[in-house]
Amino acid sequence: MLKNMFKKTYTIIDTKYKSQKKEEEPSIPQGLWRKCNKCGQPIYVEDVTNNFYVCPKCGGYFRVHAWRRIEMLMDEGSFEEWDADMEFSNPLDFPGYEKKVQAAKERTKLNEAIVTGKGRISGQETAFGVCDARFLMSSMGHIVGEKIARMVERATAGKLPVIIYACSGGARMQEGLVSLMQMAKTSAALKKHHDAGQLFISVLTDPTTGGVTASFAMLGDIILAEPNALIGFAGPRVIEQTIRQKLPEGFQRSEFLLAHGFVDKIVERKDQKEVLAQLLRLHRQDAGMDMSGESVTEPLMEGNAFSLEGQEKKGRRREKNGGKPSAAKEGKTAWDTVQLSRAAGRPVATDYIEMIFDDFVELHGDRYFSDDGAIVGGIAAFCGRPVTVIGQQKGKNTKDNIRRNFGMPSPDGYRKALRLMKQAETFRRPIVCFVDTPGAFCGLEAEERGQGEAIARNLFEMASLTVPVLSVVIGEGGSGGALAMAVANEVWMLENAIYSILSPEGFASILWKDSKKAPNAAEVMKITAADLYEKGLIEQVIPEEEPASEDNLQVLAGIMQKKMKEFLIKYEAMAPDEIAGQRYQRFRNI
Repeated sequence: MLKNMFKKTYTIIDTKYKSQKKEEEPSIPQGLWRKCNKCGQPIYVEDVTNNFYVCPKCGGYFRVHAWRRIEMLMDEGSFEEWDADMEFSNPLDFPGYEKKVQAAKERTKLNEAIVTGKGRISGQETAFGVCDARFLMSSMGHIVGEKIARMVERATAGKLPVIIYACSGGARMQEGLVSLMQMAKTSAALKKHHDAGQLFISVLTDPTTGGVTASFAMLGDIILAEPNALIGFAGPRVIEQTIRQKLPEGFQRSEFLLAHGFVDKIVERKDQKEVLAQLLRLHRQDAGMDMSGESVTEPLMEGNAFSLEGQEKKGRRREKNGGKPSAAKEGKTAWDTVQLSRAAGRPVATDYIEMIFDDFVELHGDRYFSDDGAIVGGIAAFCGRPVTVIGQQKGKNTKDNIRRNFGMPSPDGYRKALRLMKQAETFRRPIVCFVDTPGAFCGLEAEERGQGEAIARNLFEMASLTVPVLSVVIGEGGSGGALAMAVANEVWMLENAIYSILSPEGFASILWKDSKKAPNAAEVMKITAADLYEKGLIEQVIPEEEPASEDNLQVLAGIMQKKMKEFLIKYEAMAPDEIAGQRYQRFRNI
């Protein structure tokens, strides 16, 4: 009896305490707080909205509705929707399909799983399509495929670029083979758009899977992705059930695709409007050379001992002297030049890219297997003119050199370079290559993936490019690994660069069975800029008053910039067939 009395008293006190506590707690209006489905933490809705629908606590990305996406990216009031209402079709007379679609329409206030139209991004007009996962997981049926095809065709006719934000669970099962055919239809429309020289940017969001991945989503001239988005053809569960193995962490995520060469760039949501606007500017068809004479680089430092004027006078003296070094440098041996070409402090490709060009956007991947760090490439502006820039990249420290494989490209690197060159031809962009490699990587995996074929393919395809190609040897130009980036209309060399059939050490080992005779080999091989200029194998020598370093990088870049402008003026006055013909004849005459 006493026990029951205590229990009853405790219940009364507990009830009173809870009631009092509830009265003291602040009243939170419903809908202000949500639980993050990534980290499980409570988050304030307004914070998420202001943070581009990204969790402010864990950085997890929430899926964005189609019209929210348009609101985030398009200039206010500029978007005009196309094909807003299209008649429903049920090609298989699938039971309950119409009812399911109708429910999705009512829930989302959309006609279908994609919204298409045109608008402006920072003043740049573009056709724009965005998928919405709320509508049957944005699966691609007849209407989705038709809206995309119509948008692309209209953009092609109107000479507009196309941007599509992909998000999909794949083909729409209720439409059977009709859904599958949308993969071919959208791809065919994009092929016509591509052949017309028009830009397509594909942006992959979470999730992009199945038939959408195997069609329009992966056909972008440039492919961007949101961080940590699930992207793949077969779903992870299907793969695990098939191979009966646990998949590695991060498999089929954006970062996985970037490392494996299928994505150009991962762009955070807050930066997407700026990046898209930059890409659209770099693909404007009315862009031309700025003939004002203003330098793209920063003004040259006053009082710099390495004056541009002095360097140019030295270059003119050298041209009169047959490309040979001045008397002050006649004591320098070929082996000295080899050592200078390999010097640790010598500027690398990205140093010249940053100094000479504006708005450089690095693009990644060969679209087959990997993204090779030994090749850096992308789009930039030169005197207001879009150009494609590609460089063989060495590292600046041990860690960076390992990541860059010491500037020795793999087959994936050469295929990345070629992809960017073919893209440049599509959009009529001149190509500038910076050559700096001991040679192509020779390893087991390189042979497995076809190193010889990759180099040969570059030589084959570069021979017939109809846009101007300039290659500048800035350090080592080693063997076929260098030539795969130097089938150009003109080849220039920095004074202390080398260009050779192989390294002097290798030459000495093969011919004299003694790698220690490398200094002698360097002399007989004729690998210096002066030697090659004299033999007519290169067109220009960029003088180095002092060996290239961070201290005189700005002056060297200034010389290059001036000469590059002259190069582009000369070759852009030529017809495409003339450009290709001149390059063919250059090598035919050697």
